[in-house]
Amino acid sequence: MSWQTARQREKEVELLFAGAAIREAIALYYKPLARRACRSFRSACRDLLQDPRYPDTRRYLRRILPDPMTGEAEWETIAAPDGGIMGVHSRSGAKPVKTSGAIANGPDFDAAATYADWKFVYLPDALPVQATGAAPAPAGDPNAFSVFSPPVVNQ
Repeated sequence: MSWQTARQREKEVELLFAGAAIREAIALYYKPLARRACRSFRSACRDLLQDPRYPDTRRYLRRILPDPMTGEAEWETIAAPDGGIMGVHSRSGAKPVKTSGAIANGPDFDAAATYADWKFVYLPDALPVQATGAAPAPAGDPNAFSVFSPPVVNQ
């Protein structure tokens, strides 16, 4: 394996970690502590840094994580039915090294031709799958990734 391939695989793991962290932050923003009627998707990435719905400081991310494939903290967003943002994906059109396998609540590697096809979407139980075009989350915790540890990737 060349060093370029090894570095690209490292960037793929970083992309999976950053995408999962942003998806988890979206989930935390979506699920307020009290009333179900308050549930909504964020309208901008800055809402994950400081939630404008509360008078005190509530942060779901300390900073917008950069996309390791582009090197920028700019992500393409995936629109939610309520007009907010329910997910992100890379802007990179590069072809991934990883083309098969699966991780819980992660991108569909088999159907991805580019890194832009690796979608990190939060699907609450109440949303119909058809509205997002994403695969349904498996049973169990919809936020399987931890922000503090990278996801395990089957190579």
